[in-house]
Amino acid sequence: MSEGKKAYSWAKNIFPFNRSLTGEGVNKTLVYFKKICSQLKIHNIKSGHKVFDWNIPLEWNVRDAYVAELKGKKIIDFKENNLHLVGYSRPINKILNFKKLNKHIYSLKSQPNAIPYVTSYYKKHWGFCISHNKRKVLKKGKYKVVIDSNFKKGNLKYGEIYIKGKLKKEILISTNICHPSMGNNEISGLVVSLALAKWLKTKKNKKYSYRILFLPETIGTIGYLKKNIKYLKKNLIAGFQVVCVGDNKNFSFLQSKKGNTLADCAARYVLKRQKKKVKYYSFLDRGSDERQYNSPGVDLPVCSIMKSKYGEYPEYHTSHDDLKFISIQGLDSSIKIYKKVINLIENTQTIKIQTKTLGEPMLSKYKLYPSISTKKTNSLVKTRMNILAYADGKFDLIQIAETINEKISKVLSEISILKKKKVIKVLK
Repeated sequence: MSEGKKAYSWAKNIFPFNRSLTGEGVNKTLVYFKKICSQLKIHNIKSGHKVFDWNIPLEWNVRDAYVAELKGKKIIDFKENNLHLVGYSRPINKILNFKKLNKHIYSLKSQPNAIPYVTSYYKKHWGFCISHNKRKVLKKGKYKVVIDSNFKKGNLKYGEIYIKGKLKKEILISTNICHPSMGNNEISGLVVSLALAKWLKTKKNKKYSYRILFLPETIGTIGYLKKNIKYLKKNLIAGFQVVCVGDNKNFSFLQSKKGNTLADCAARYVLKRQKKKVKYYSFLDRGSDERQYNSPGVDLPVCSIMKSKYGEYPEYHTSHDDLKFISIQGLDSSIKIYKKVINLIENTQTIKIQTKTLGEPMLSKYKLYPSISTKKTNSLVKTRMNILAYADGKFDLIQIAETINEKISKVLSEISILKKKKVIKVLK
């Protein structure tokens, strides 16, 4: 069975779970993943715990939620589709007229057949979501409204897999575990990350260590950073936020805040060598937990390789982002692209170079630049000059190759020549 097929089977099994920032849906998903990968550890952060400028919310669970006609027929049913309920809705059990009920109903005029995904995490509220076509046929009258939910002092749960390599320096794979039934925006990242964890477990002679995190978006990541930021700042060399990786569209790439980290350059180096066109995004287009990893004072080297980027496709945050929107092929291609990036970082020499002179070396003195300058001869040494421009001891081999848009093998060849001529020194 292909990795994409396995990942899709996991996606089908966890699709119905009602995940949110906290609660039974998250726990059920983590317990299911632990059966697949026994190295996964489930951690807790207590409700009310202060994490930087935030506080961990109360644990939220739902037993039932519906809107019914007074005769008893349910017209909105959480058990039919968990997107019908606004996330973190407070409990209610009342008879309401249509006017009052309608203020608490959400739909999308522009997508009349889709159920929108709506949340109210940090302010007490309640509501239901339905397709706009269904909303239009609701009749005036009275309705029984029931939300059997509860808030309690409990825990925010997250999952962590640590895979040790030869070095303490590590690569991060992070994904989110807080959305209910959505295929690309939520579940694809979970199952692709799990597939990568299982592959890394069996990968021999790993140079780096790996940390795979399953975190409730924003608050879970902030909670994890509060506890582990010093260690990550010391040991993390590259990180990837894995989200929206399940559809059949072309790849997208969102860079880190700095834009030239090892993670950025390794990802772009691999993506540039794909046959299909890639869409590139600035960090200003951020929206997932790359925000937290790149936030002021945190500043970790985390970027994101995606398929259809969140917020950029019509199915996003609606019931149309379902198991039909993602595919075995989509998941498989995302697993493969992340493997290529990881293998590139693993297998490329970790060297940096530095010129032995202050300023640009006089290459003609070393017989590395033609004595007669013409349009043709200048082009022959362009790569050499570009390499020297980044020979300041700060850029490693992958970063130089990607930045100057040259193959790593060609850069290595030029470094060998420059080293032999004693123009540069190689740093480990």
